[in-house]
Amino acid sequence: INRLKKEKKAVIPAHVYQRPEILLGVADFVGDSYKLAKLGAASDAKIIVFCGVRFMAETAKILSPDKEVLLPAPEAGCSLSESIGASDVRALKRKHPGAPVAVYINTTAAVKAECDVVVTSANAQKIMRKLYEKHEKVIFAPDAMMGRNLAKELGKTIGSDLIIWEGSCIVHDNFDAASVEFYRKMYPGVKILAHFECTPALTSVVDYIGGTGDMMKWVDDHKASSYMLITECGLGDLARTKFPDKVFVPMCRLCPHMKAVTLERVLSALESPTASQRVEVPAAVAARALRPIERMFELSEDNSPS
Repeated sequence: INRLKKEKKAVIPAHVYQRPEILLGVADFVGDSYKLAKLGAASDAKIIVFCGVRFMAETAKILSPDKEVLLPAPEAGCSLSESIGASDVRALKRKHPGAPVAVYINTTAAVKAECDVVVTSANAQKIMRKLYEKHEKVIFAPDAMMGRNLAKELGKTIGSDLIIWEGSCIVHDNFDAASVEFYRKMYPGVKILAHFECTPALTSVVDYIGGTGDMMKWVDDHKASSYMLITECGLGDLARTKFPDKVFVPMCRLCPHMKAVTLERVLSALESPTASQRVEVPAAVAARALRPIERMFELSEDNSPS
């Protein structure tokens, strides 16, 4: 794979939830959705072999229309992105005229094309605060748990100030808040970090909530007897390699979509990609979806007070 990358001028971005052998063996850069979107667009490679799920590969294609984007596991979807369609967003806009629509990056290109701005778990709070500077009501979709966490953080009322969609992530939706107390007794001094997609009941009893990149930075910046990362298991695998001197307590779930990508499928995509592995986004959809993605970059990197 590494030899073929050089021969074909290909680059392999990998999401942190990918298998360790992909993250450590063949990936050119590793990160969350925001980081991968930025680095993929900045790359001068001719081919992007995206080790992640379909909405991520679509975003890469939107940002790099002249590059060939390959998804080694064409069936790798996402429960969140599949929970909402473009027609659902249009219906929300009709029901709440004038309210800007912010959608989580875990959405299809068609859904992004209907919104005003894309957000990630790392920048959602900052971008939402900026939207509320000019609007009394904001629509947020599709992650209901993240929406509820945002409402709490921003001091907004769901149903009036903040309109949310009832989508959920199969990985983060089922973590048990009651188990946190058990682990604190088992591992005195443990610091527990949870992803923004977890339930408010769980995020209210942990030490930190944020996106995957934020969680890694928090671990790097803080000293503790042990750490627990409540998210997909891939982040824990990555953390153990990046911080070999720190202790990590396992409590995670596997994402079947992320784990569908294997070294064998990456190799086959590089050697002889099938039609289903080639990611295409209709030009009209891509053009409309590009603007809210660029708006995300603008608002998240704007250092003015929010």
